[in-house]
Amino acid sequence: METLGDAYRPIHPGELIKDELDARGLQQKQVARELSLSYPAFNEILNGKRPVTTDFALYMEAAFDIPAYLLVNMQADYNLYKAKEDANVKKRLSEIRKIAAIF
Repeated sequence: METLGDAYRPIHPGELIKDELDARGLQQKQVARELSLSYPAFNEILNGKRPVTTDFALYMEAAFDIPAYLLVNMQADYNLYKAKEDANVKKRLSEIRKIAAIF
């Protein structure tokens, strides 16, 4: 999690997994091969271009003892942050808040 003033910007859980591989001196291709994962998909997850699924989180828990709930929660926080930053979502939220104000 990176701080931006009083707010925070969640990190993609792939960054945590990538750091774990680096700390253990493991190569992405080796890990993907040994765990029977698609290397391109694994690489995209580690680079924040693909979400961590619950299944994948469980695989990482089994392989590296990173709690699956932590990875899933990090992904949810990241998804919410990204959605709130999306211009279309911001516009729609503003519209909904105006409508909800009359209730």
